[in-house]
Amino acid sequence: MSLQVETLEKNMAKLTIEVSAEDLEEAMQKAYQKQKGSITLPGFRKGKAPRKMIERMYGKGVFLEEAVNNLIPQAYSNEVSDCSLEIVSQPEISIVQAEPGKALIFTADVALKPDVTLGEYKGMEVPKSEISVTDEEVDAEIRKEIEKNSRVVETEGPAENGDTVTLDFEGFVDEVAFEGGKGTDYPLTLGSNSFIPGFEEQLVGANAGDHVEVKVTFPEAYQAEELAGKDAVFQCDIKKVERKEYPELDDEFAQEVSEFDTLAEYKEDVKKNLVEKKEKEALQAKEDAAVEKAVANAQMEIPEAMIDTQARQMLDDFARRMQSQGLSMEQYVQFTGQSIDQMLEEMKPQALQRIQTRLVLEKVAEVENTQPTEEEVEEELAKMAEMYKMEVEKIKELFGERELDQMKKDMAVQKAVTLIAEAAAEVE
Repeated sequence: MSLQVETLEKNMAKLTIEVSAEDLEEAMQKAYQKQKGSITLPGFRKGKAPRKMIERMYGKGVFLEEAVNNLIPQAYSNEVSDCSLEIVSQPEISIVQAEPGKALIFTADVALKPDVTLGEYKGMEVPKSEISVTDEEVDAEIRKEIEKNSRVVETEGPAENGDTVTLDFEGFVDEVAFEGGKGTDYPLTLGSNSFIPGFEEQLVGANAGDHVEVKVTFPEAYQAEELAGKDAVFQCDIKKVERKEYPELDDEFAQEVSEFDTLAEYKEDVKKNLVEKKEKEALQAKEDAAVEKAVANAQMEIPEAMIDTQARQMLDDFARRMQSQGLSMEQYVQFTGQSIDQMLEEMKPQALQRIQTRLVLEKVAEVENTQPTEEEVEEELAKMAEMYKMEVEKIKELFGERELDQMKKDMAVQKAVTLIAEAAAEVE
């Protein structure tokens, strides 16, 4: 195999890769061995036809396509791993020559990692974040804890807003039941506005065992066109009414939800945690603002292919998150009406921002030599071991050289972020 590199404009390169005729012949023979079992020729048992007879019948290139498809990824990977180019995109492959008995020649257009010219990245002015916690914020945080510790009980009294009623219902338009208008043992929280406007309000005051006739008018813009603007009557049978009971806000509550004996101590701890949270948010805001300015002050030329590759990676990440929630990309596309191409296009601005930010931070890390020490690397591995409940040595075993190098790069980049942020001046 051989590799020739032609540097193009805008940080692009054309790689010309040649695979020997002998390697192509070997790949074609493998393709023959794989496919012969499904090929039948007159006078031969299935799977027993000689290669030359098959090629005479179907042409010399009958096994060429599979051979080429198998050779190209392997040849590209081998040549790229041995060269010093920093390739930052998927290759765009074009076949130059693919004939039996001749060398296989193909080209790969790739994006190369752009060089960055740093501008000002130290001493920049960024907005100062105010760190203060009000009594109202503390109360709101405690209300969340009260909500978490509430319990649902069945009540004999009339339903109120906020209660959950379980009901059977069936809807009629002009005294005819309509499709989708029936439900059994349906839990409906009054005041949630999850049903047609006016429906939930008519169940306020109902008791378990009551039959309620609910009269509503479907909105003019209702999704089911045959019901839009129509008057409807729902026959509802209330099966039960449930209400949340909340704990008293007192010392006993504080003891239940915290390590403190008194409500006053618990409130003070909630306030302290909110301050710490706001301090972290303020630091993050300062880092983001400082890095954003450093990126704006830098100069670089980002190849479009690099942006396309980043956007594709972001889409793949999104697809994995959807899959973890039980939703395939095919279903997501169907529900949203958005095509994959549209999603990729929408992701490109964010992809560009990610690329620019990473490149600038890597350049600052290089200029400022923010490489982590061995002790810092060991500390990071120890944190990972604790997170995954594993021994440090086991983590090291699982890490290959590439993964360890990537971790060190990420640590160097984070130190560059810290350096830029610490050098920034906060202004009111």
